[in-house]
Amino acid sequence: MHVLITGAGGHLGCKLFDFLEADPLFDVSGIDIHPVDHPRIHTADLGGSADWADLLGGVDVIIHLAGDREPTASWASSIENNMDATLNLYHHAARKAVKRVVLASSNWIHGDKRFTTDRLDADAPAGPVNAYGMSKLFCERTGAYFAKHHELSVICMRIGWAQWTHDNKPGTHMAMGRWGQEMWLSDRDFLDGMKAAVLAKDVEFAALNLMSNNPGMRWDISQTTRTIGFTPRDGSPAVMNLRLRIQARLKKFLTVSLPHYFETRFPTW
Repeated sequence: MHVLITGAGGHLGCKLFDFLEADPLFDVSGIDIHPVDHPRIHTADLGGSADWADLLGGVDVIIHLAGDREPTASWASSIENNMDATLNLYHHAARKAVKRVVLASSNWIHGDKRFTTDRLDADAPAGPVNAYGMSKLFCERTGAYFAKHHELSVICMRIGWAQWTHDNKPGTHMAMGRWGQEMWLSDRDFLDGMKAAVLAKDVEFAALNLMSNNPGMRWDISQTTRTIGFTPRDGSPAVMNLRLRIQARLKKFLTVSLPHYFETRFPTW
């Protein structure tokens, strides 16, 4: 099976490329916007000219990791590097008869749910709070369109927090307190989950959470297990010290309580 990874030179791309390349089941190639010292990773800008589309010939599955990964990404970068580039990728994948795209989506699609008690599954209403989250929602919805109208299987993996610091170990150093810790994703769960998405049978379209099995988290991973057969092997409970508890209360006050107060007291502002 020929798998092509976009963003193959990035933090997650490198790990996934090496993991799949070591498996005799896969023939692996890659694309990255920056030069990578590997004979099978090609330099290309997915948002630029379409010369790179020839690299899709004979590809069975694309794992699309490329894009601006920062939650603080500007609208300009989110549009160019996430929305436009992904739309180009879907178009050329369908034209080249690629069977599936596995999209690196994001938990930021539910960014507005941080201070709620909502269960976060495929039926939870989207609520991105930044340009990055909105761009990932766009990529999911256009993926659903290509799945329905162009016979391109699309599996959107809403990836949790696989850190590129601290050797990806969970703990109180992680930002966003409980919310951040409970979306932790270990390296081996990331690799196992993406492999399961590549190999899954009879999936036209799905948007699935990809987190480790962290006790108390609100992200539903049972749908992921039912749809692609992935079961996480790791998990870690959130640890909330006094500093994190104070930060969480202050953040909730500034982003939820205070705006709600002004909206109800001064509705005509």
